[in-house]
Amino acid sequence: MTRTAIVLFTRDLRVHDHPALAAACAAFDRVVPLHVLDPALAGRSPNRTRFLHQSLAALRDALRERGGDLVIRHGDPVAETIRLAGEVGAEGIGLSADVSRYARTRERRLRAECERHRLHLRLFPGLTVVDPGTVRPAGGDHYRVFTPYFRAWQGALWREESAPPDRVRLPERLTSGASPDGLPVGELPALPKGESPHAVPGGEAAARRRLAQWLPTVDRYGDIHDDLAGDATSRLSPYLRFGCLSPLELANRAGEGAGDPGGARFGPFVRQLCWRDFHYQVTAAFPEIATKAYRRGATEDWRHDPEALDAWARGRTGLPIVDAGMRQLRAEGWMHNRARLITAGYLTKVLGLDWREGVAVFSRWLLDGDVANNAGNWQWVAGTGNDSRPHRGFNPVRQAARFDPDGAYVRRWVKGGAPA
Repeated sequence: MTRTAIVLFTRDLRVHDHPALAAACAAFDRVVPLHVLDPALAGRSPNRTRFLHQSLAALRDALRERGGDLVIRHGDPVAETIRLAGEVGAEGIGLSADVSRYARTRERRLRAECERHRLHLRLFPGLTVVDPGTVRPAGGDHYRVFTPYFRAWQGALWREESAPPDRVRLPERLTSGASPDGLPVGELPALPKGESPHAVPGGEAAARRRLAQWLPTVDRYGDIHDDLAGDATSRLSPYLRFGCLSPLELANRAGEGAGDPGGARFGPFVRQLCWRDFHYQVTAAFPEIATKAYRRGATEDWRHDPEALDAWARGRTGLPIVDAGMRQLRAEGWMHNRARLITAGYLTKVLGLDWREGVAVFSRWLLDGDVANNAGNWQWVAGTGNDSRPHRGFNPVRQAARFDPDGAYVRRWVKGGAPA
């Protein structure tokens, strides 16, 4: 008897190192890749919506190259997944585990519906290098400070990468969609315009091209990544956010490419990937990270100043290094990490405005904006999060002198760059 499974793609839009897809193709005769466009998530960020739709188109192409396809449905992801399972006679559903409140609610609802319909549900790794919860402190559920987490993370056993499937076989009812009893795979949504004119394109192919272009510089990452004008960071964060690139594959490739054989695997860039994992394990334990102060006893005495917030968001504060960062954000849907620290520090520590307002602005524009890292890093800068030195400040003038000493970054984005 033919056995069928559904792989529900969420923000893991790739075929390389996709454990759920690889396992389904190995264990089942027929596999239905599915993505459900949830109206509850629509309209939050035109930039991310465009990137998502580009990534879905690229994923469909990759699956079709392997004989499969990407089924597109609109509506509640739980209801649509269960409905499709009944239509194709699936007995199992697989998806990548996630940590946000939305994702965990979706998982609980899906599990309950699977039990009701006698379907097997299995969650897989794939959104981080080391799964949240894999390493825990003695007597605690998660690490609250990065350095001890990094030490434990270095000692964790990484899973093996999953090879992309050679072939994805669809059920007959999908492959014969033109027949009267066939099921349509669904049309890809029209590509929206987005708001940032210089945003990078989404998709696994674009991610792998960028990886190949950047990887030769990984040996020098520790020396050059803070140079604002040099623009020498990987710029892979949007592809990690949508799972167009496996964080495990990236960590393996970056570790192999690092210069010092003794410390290559955990060099400066891989340490940044550990920071990403760190915020995921924090969010798994504290799902209110985008709305509530994480640090116990944190003092929150924020000013309310809509005009100052608007000037900051538009890059019109009059402080060149801050304005440059915010204008880069609006033009590219991305911002250099050092500029993120400077602009966030200015909003919270200089203007005294609520970090949640900064989270909202970044969430609108950033291609890589996700709950764990956007909110986690904002709280770190604001002193309400995981920083062991909560009163740390980022003096914007000193930061500019150190990381943009000849003013090239400012000239690009303020004097000659996109208008605010």
